[in-house]
Amino acid sequence: MRLGFRVFDVIISGAGPAGSVAATLLARGGARVLLLDRARFPRDKLCGDTVNPGTLATLRRLGLAERVESHAIPIRGMLLTGERRAIVRGEYGDDVHGLSLLRRDLDAALLDAAVGAGARVEEGVLVRAPLVDESAGRPRVRGVVIAGRDGHDVRIPAPLVIAADGRRSRIALALHLARHPRWPRSWAIGAYVDGVRAVDELGEMHVRHRRYIGVAPVPSGLANVCVVTATRAGFEDPARLLERAVADDWHLADRFTSARLVTPPVVLGPLAVDVVDARVPGLLLAGDAAGFIDPITGDGLRFAVCGAELAATVALRALERRTGDPQGALVRLRRRAFAAKWRFNRSVRRLVATPSALNAAGLAAAVAPSVFRRVIAFAGDVQRA
Repeated sequence: MRLGFRVFDVIISGAGPAGSVAATLLARGGARVLLLDRARFPRDKLCGDTVNPGTLATLRRLGLAERVESHAIPIRGMLLTGERRAIVRGEYGDDVHGLSLLRRDLDAALLDAAVGAGARVEEGVLVRAPLVDESAGRPRVRGVVIAGRDGHDVRIPAPLVIAADGRRSRIALALHLARHPRWPRSWAIGAYVDGVRAVDELGEMHVRHRRYIGVAPVPSGLANVCVVTATRAGFEDPARLLERAVADDWHLADRFTSARLVTPPVVLGPLAVDVVDARVPGLLLAGDAAGFIDPITGDGLRFAVCGAELAATVALRALERRTGDPQGALVRLRRRAFAAKWRFNRSVRRLVATPSALNAAGLAAAVAPSVFRRVIAFAGDVQRA
């Protein structure tokens, strides 16, 4: 990577949705942006492959939806099943819909937008750590350290760094900002499957004790199937684990009798990551690096896109010297925007881990399905669409 003597206002580590959206908005605002990622795009990544209606509305408002929608099919609601054979079908209605598209296509589309906006993008670059200055007695991030092609580390300075490099963020971990919660913990196994019957324009979430199974159609005609479990038992053979999970499920077994895996299963976990302190001078967090929640509510991409917009807004204000505490400002903005969904997600996560609560929820779904249709609308941020 040859950067010459170019000076950057912001360096972003991670070119997934959060990093690419932040880079686009910063470049549009006149900032000199360097966007780095160790991968080369397009690249595959374990994901539910769905964008909820609220996230789609945000992408449209930001002028980023057109190239994303060209790769997608609509998702018009959710099918939710639970204990006691409870089934709730909730459609968003009123011409509101989300999207289903391969994560590789979503990431590539948003990265193209960042390039089009004027951000400097460098793929295949490993960010080893933040460039930290401790001369004032308190750590301050002043750039990043990358792995050079000659085997030597290269230091790239910048007034601001945005860590958008995922749940295992090298930057957040190096600064001891992130940790896995002790309980509940979960792991995900996902793959693309052919031959699944009765897959329509709904995402599906099948909630069982200590696990749940997500199913979503994707544009290729396949189904994205992901099992999230609270135990690591069986992980030595993830394909068998995934096949057994659907074969033993009362709602899915018949629909999967002719199904076959078309991609090797991908395993990820433990999933949840909590950020303990995001107020390091010179550093802003976005996407999963700012905290990774259990994907049961499908909020990951919303937090990525909306959180990236908040980080870019704060970064531009800091560069214009309109805020003296960008880290604190971002913490407050994120809390205001996401607190309700954070509480909701943690409640659902605990529900899955507690048999009595899960049984009670199954009974409630059978007696009052309208309550769970409102839950589906809330999970999809339909009120924001």
